[in-house]
Amino acid sequence: MTSGLIDVHAHHLPDFYVEQATAAGHAHPDGMGGWPSWSARDHLDLMDRNGIDTALLSLSSPGVHFGDDKAARLLARRVNEYTADLTRDHPGRFGTFASLPLPDVEGTLEEIAFAYDQLGADGVALLTHTDGVYLGDARLEPVFAELDRRNAVVFLHPTSPVCWERSALGRPRPMVEYIFDTARTVTDLVTAGVLTRHQNLRVIVPHCGGAIPVLADRINEFMRLFLPAGTSPAQDAVRQLQGLYYDMAGTAFPRQVPALLQLVDPDRVLFGSDYCWTPAPLADTHIAAIDTAAPPAQGTTWRTLTTANAVRLLPQVRPAD
Repeated sequence: MTSGLIDVHAHHLPDFYVEQATAAGHAHPDGMGGWPSWSARDHLDLMDRNGIDTALLSLSSPGVHFGDDKAARLLARRVNEYTADLTRDHPGRFGTFASLPLPDVEGTLEEIAFAYDQLGADGVALLTHTDGVYLGDARLEPVFAELDRRNAVVFLHPTSPVCWERSALGRPRPMVEYIFDTARTVTDLVTAGVLTRHQNLRVIVPHCGGAIPVLADRINEFMRLFLPAGTSPAQDAVRQLQGLYYDMAGTAFPRQVPALLQLVDPDRVLFGSDYCWTPAPLADTHIAAIDTAAPPAQGTTWRTLTTANAVRLLPQVRPAD
């Protein structure tokens, strides 16, 4: 491999987490058949096979909050300590986007401080909503103010929308619902002015932006023409969206990345495998498609481009010598 990839969209599944989530009613998370298996050894095998130097680990949906604030705080802490141990045990191979017990704001502020100051987290992972609290909600303002103060990398990840019982039509929610819940929460961040108030945030949007690339102009038009006077942020939607980062997890080619590049420059694109929720054989296939896709610019490849972008965003994430 000519360039070791940095994977910003990679998931782990500690056994204790799966047990607690299952006990909380998530035996079939987001309508999937069950939980995938995961181990550090299997993850490293996939990385070595595909030339991935470093994977930033995060929990996927359903997160750590199952209805009880105290239990969510304890689970977030245990997950984050477990992930920190993994990064120490495998220097240069794993990094961490810390889990947070949203919508518990007080607990989340405590965990941000612990994750950064005690565990050395590389960033945080936020679900698109928790119990219907989407990311533009005013109740989360103290969280974004603290993340802004820390120049945080914020990795977004979708979950089932609040209306999934009717909207998913009995199908697994990651197929379509994830894509639109990503668009929903990013639109909320934009229209609520979170991104213009907190310009030190460095936000990663998953799955090539979901539906955002094809909705950007529509969102912008509604902000200008239909939002009440004085409520629209000063910076238009397209400019805000162009300031975010986007990972290539999922079916990036042949159609999603070209659509994304109609919105953002190539220097905003990052690599993501979505392993272990994307099974290893399919992850191999997706990475092969990236390697054979037309290069984004003369003299570069998707590997070299996304790795360079990730190093600028996360300079502390370096493979071990």
